[in-house]
Amino acid sequence: MSAKTQHANILYAIIGFAAVVALVALIGFFALGRDPELIQGQVEVTEYRVSSKVPGRILEIRVKEGDYVKVGDTLAILDAPEVRAKMEQARSAEDAAAAIEQKAQNGAREEQIRGAYNVLQQAKAGLEIAEKSYQRIQRLFDEGVVSAQKRDEVYASYKAMEAQYKAAESQYDMARNGARREDKLAAAAQVGRARGAVQEVNSYIHETVQVAQMEGEVTDIFPKVGELVGTGSPIMSVAVMSDMWGTFNVREDQLNGMEIGKTFKAFVPAFDKEIEMKVYYMKDMGSYAVWKATKANGQYDLKTFEVKARPVEKFEGLRPGMSLIIK
Repeated sequence: MSAKTQHANILYAIIGFAAVVALVALIGFFALGRDPELIQGQVEVTEYRVSSKVPGRILEIRVKEGDYVKVGDTLAILDAPEVRAKMEQARSAEDAAAAIEQKAQNGAREEQIRGAYNVLQQAKAGLEIAEKSYQRIQRLFDEGVVSAQKRDEVYASYKAMEAQYKAAESQYDMARNGARREDKLAAAAQVGRARGAVQEVNSYIHETVQVAQMEGEVTDIFPKVGELVGTGSPIMSVAVMSDMWGTFNVREDQLNGMEIGKTFKAFVPAFDKEIEMKVYYMKDMGSYAVWKATKANGQYDLKTFEVKARPVEKFEGLRPGMSLIIK
């Protein structure tokens, strides 16, 4: 066989091998296809923490983790002796203020009114005598019997008795009318202030009995019975099972079709089913650790967005933490 023929055979073999490889690659590409790109998220739920405005010791915990509670159910009871002591102080202050107000409204005592009346009558009698004496002296002065000095002395005595009568009359009126309007208003204000203090302490007493504010499931209980908890310290967490949503971290090149108000299908591995979800929230997640650098390929960086969506229809059995898959 000539050298030319050998070279031709080698070339044909290389071309045939390349054709076979290309054919196998095409068959594999069309037969197997590419794996779909998956976006994984998880189910989230609204939670609120039960805490007290006042410090105290845990006397009783009425629920267990996993219990379903309704609005108004008692969750925990605290012991706060300091608050009870403040209530006694506040009630005593309210009673004292009410007594002062009653005194201001009632005015002077009956004995004081009678005493002022007697002083008034005494001053009235003295004024009448002084007036008659002055009239007699004035007639004698007009007749030239008494001197002007004597007339002036009697007149001064008469005016003094008149002033004394007016003073006694004002004292009697004050005793009969009672306290001034300003004093009554001040006493009423003191009562209002004392009642406000009682209401404030009463609100703290209500805080010693913690009740459920929303319907949900108890997920965590933090303190044990007998432990002290401070102001605002969490006692337990309650998950509002009626408010669930899914959270997904989606690269911006995968956001096609994901807009607020739009729906999509998400696969739930726990039930091997798909559920329909509606987007209600989208926000970029910042620039830390969520960029996909593609500039090395002469392209651009891709940012990650947080997407939240709620199930269109209620799905029984769906629990927080379950996976959600978007293809």
